[in-house]
Amino acid sequence: MEKGKTITAIKKDIATHIGEKVILKANGGRRKVYVNEGVLESVYPSIFVIRLDNDTQRTVTYSYSDVLTNTVQISFGSI
Repeated sequence: MEKGKTITAIKKDIATHIGEKVILKANGGRRKVYVNEGVLESVYPSIFVIRLDNDTQRTVTYSYSDVLTNTVQISFGSI
C-alpha cells in the first residue's frame, strides 16, 4: 500500500483484489507483530474480511482506517 492515500482510495484499491492471496502484517500491541497469509474474501463499506490460510481457517476483519494508520499492512499477490 502506498503512503498518503485517503480512505476512499484505500477502499477502491482493496476492492479490486477480492479473491486474491494477501499477506497480512498486523500490529498486535506491545511490540507484537502478526504475519499471516490468506485470501481477501469480501469488502463492506467500513470493513474488509480476510480468510486466513492457517489450520483453523478462521476469518479476520479490519477497517480501512487500520490500513490508513499502518496498524495493518497488506501485500497483494504471492510473494
